[in-house]
Amino acid sequence: MIAHGLGRHLRSWCAGLGGALLIGQASAAAADLPPLVDPAGAEHHSGKVIWRELVTPDLHAAQDFYGQLFGWTFRTQQAAPANDDKSPVREYAIALLDDQPVAAIVRRRAPSGEPVQPAWLNFFAVRDIDAARHEALEHGAKVLVEPRSMGRRGRLAILADPQGAVFAILASASGDGPDDLPSPGEWIWTSLLVRDADKDAAFYQDLFGYEVFDVPSPDGRDHVVLASDNLARASVNDMPDDAPRRHPRWIGFVRVLDVAAVVSHARELGGRVLVEPHPDRHGGQVAVIADPQGAPLGLMDWNGPTVQGSAQ
Repeated sequence: MIAHGLGRHLRSWCAGLGGALLIGQASAAAADLPPLVDPAGAEHHSGKVIWRELVTPDLHAAQDFYGQLFGWTFRTQQAAPANDDKSPVREYAIALLDDQPVAAIVRRRAPSGEPVQPAWLNFFAVRDIDAARHEALEHGAKVLVEPRSMGRRGRLAILADPQGAVFAILASASGDGPDDLPSPGEWIWTSLLVRDADKDAAFYQDLFGYEVFDVPSPDGRDHVVLASDNLARASVNDMPDDAPRRHPRWIGFVRVLDVAAVVSHARELGGRVLVEPHPDRHGGQVAVIADPQGAPLGLMDWNGPTVQGSAQ
């Protein structure tokens, strides 16, 4: 299991919920998405992040950036509105690595005079969307997009946790896929920055049945690892005290072979560096960047140590 102590390094990119809330509207517009796993499998891993989507006002610019940065290619389709969605048809691009889907990008134009803050949304696996929605509400979450069917993809809903971090749940109609080591260019980790890591970790433990581990942190802040199936799935980290206007949010990390080189390339492509490359507790490097439209994401190399901590 891997553990990542980003702690104080995350405060520079932790922004408002506006962009993430827009993702709920965009995801709801895709009426018949392709299956998550093809051919379908029988594996199910509750609490595993099994999909990511980016909402952005400039689909083609995002494709150019991520294509050059990670070697992704794209298959574009029209995303028709759902029955209760009056928004216009949007373009929806599936990102592929070696012909396998790794993410999606949705173009959303802002209403006149309103900014769009691009953001990535993380989809966590569940077996039963309606039961998970009920459990989340019982423990203080809010529903942003009610459960709905997305064709061959399955059923999804979009929620905000008790501290306001936005995430999605997905009951995949084709299974969740195997727990293989991600290749460079694939997502490898997910971290959450919140006001109270212990309380939010307890919420996700109740929702997904995680094992929860406290991991020592050099800055003394809470750093909690969430695990299932004997694998670490994500971390929850205390927000720094000097971030009174920051809002809780999830961020996904893409595996790369050389964090510094990818950071340099991101700069050349018009991206910004929010957290400079620095050592992670596992001995590798991590960094946080923003794409040219402003969506933050993490970069990580990884050499496979196990988490050290005590279970709660």
